[in-house]
Amino acid sequence: MSNLGDKFAKKTARVATTKQVRLKLVYIDFWSVLKISFLLAIILGIIIIVASFLVWSVLNQTGVFDSINTLLKDIAGASNFDLFDFASLPQVMGFSVVVAILNVIVITALGAIGAALYNLAVRITGGVMLGFTNK
Repeated sequence: MSNLGDKFAKKTARVATTKQVRLKLVYIDFWSVLKISFLLAIILGIIIIVASFLVWSVLNQTGVFDSINTLLKDIAGASNFDLFDFASLPQVMGFSVVVAILNVIVITALGAIGAALYNLAVRITGGVMLGFTNK
């Protein structure tokens, strides 16, 4: 065993024992949660805007709006009714942008409130016990 490679092979041949660590989550940083929830809300807002554009485009290209428009004209009996007065692309996109902005505000506020409530609840309960292993 004078060779360095033999010594290294002997050390790596050992079976690693599994160690378990038990940790307690006793604090969540308020500003970190606020930043993460804001970024996730921005991502969700972008998804909402893109999805509404794609859905409107598919419905328009497949002729669903025209079918609904003729159906509503037949039911209402009004010849001057047009569905695109209410569901044109600029109006749909404007509505989706407003919904996305409201989602950003609400999700960010809920993340911040959740972090603050958790930090208050930890003072009473002592935190959440978490277990980790190195497998």
